[in-house]
Amino acid sequence: MPELVVRHPLAVGLGAIAASAAWVVLLLKGEHQWEVAAVGALALVLGWLLRRPALARPLATAFTVHEGLMGGAAVLAALAVAFVFLDDHFNLLMLASVLLTATVCIGLNVQTGDAGVVNFAGASLYGAGAYAGAVVVQSGLPHILAFPFAALVAGVMGAVLVLPLCRARGHYAAVVTIAFAMLFKGFLEVNDTLGGPQGLQVRGIDIFGWRPNRPFEMLGYDVSQYAVYLVAALALLAASMVLAQRLERSWAGLTLDMVRADETAAACFGIRPAVWKAIAFVFGSVLAGLAGALYAFMAGFIAPSNFTLGDSLILISIVLLGGLGNHWGTLIACLLVVLVPEKLQVLQEYRFLIFSALVVLVLLFRPQGLIPRAARLSAEAAR
Repeated sequence: MPELVVRHPLAVGLGAIAASAAWVVLLLKGEHQWEVAAVGALALVLGWLLRRPALARPLATAFTVHEGLMGGAAVLAALAVAFVFLDDHFNLLMLASVLLTATVCIGLNVQTGDAGVVNFAGASLYGAGAYAGAVVVQSGLPHILAFPFAALVAGVMGAVLVLPLCRARGHYAAVVTIAFAMLFKGFLEVNDTLGGPQGLQVRGIDIFGWRPNRPFEMLGYDVSQYAVYLVAALALLAASMVLAQRLERSWAGLTLDMVRADETAAACFGIRPAVWKAIAFVFGSVLAGLAGALYAFMAGFIAPSNFTLGDSLILISIVLLGGLGNHWGTLIACLLVVLVPEKLQVLQEYRFLIFSALVVLVLLFRPQGLIPRAARLSAEAAR
């Protein structure tokens, strides 16, 4: 039986994606707490099964050798899940939030997992994009201009933030990002132009005169307005994944690996660690800015309380839980961390306590994350 599975890694990979999509549907459809808890327990069983060598090896092969096909299957699975909840506002809003959070975490993974720069201000860069997009729309400019402006603002903030990070090491660099996160929230709260602590109302998206800000009908189906945002968030996440994977597999990714592993050795070979750290940091910041702008249009309201240090800690916990440098693992961790507490109400009040304990346990017993970063192998070697 194990030999038969190893000969069909593509089937194992597609089966894992289908099982993940079915798990998300079951979780979102669960109305009673015991149903949600049972679906959560099912995730633990599936995770345990996928760790068995007979399944883990062909699964890793499928995502390495057939990466494009697996990515396409994941997009189709996400659209299939969205179709199940086509007129369900709350579930589509949660799914779109998961996709946007995953986009931010992909950028964080490039910063932390690839370049080795720990960033506890991910939510601040996300918020910078959200506020930048809101300001553009409030000034009367088209929504389409809000996205490049949000990316520019977040990218510039990331470039400014990385300057002290390049001069600090270890815990000191982490403290710099924590201070920045607290400074950003304080700035928003005292700035009346940006709404102060009360926040800002944001006009919904406008696509060449079409304003899908209320439910509409398509092909005879009632469609929630959040379906449009979900598709946009899925497109943004897919593009982010492709860019991050291409960056990692290129010579630039090899350089980032060397900078993360040993800055002194990298400098001896003529590599400038500060420059490469800045590139990775700006890349992640731009992704956070784009996701933030889309979040602002989707939510219709943003406030400083949406982008706190606690939110940044949740983002970094997703990256650690999924596995440093593993973008697919980030997606799985994002589903667990964002969706399960939303459905399992008993966890809401203890959310930060549980996440903190989870991060400590992961760092103690599985520091490489739930899905360790794969070794660099050629497609032929992976077979």
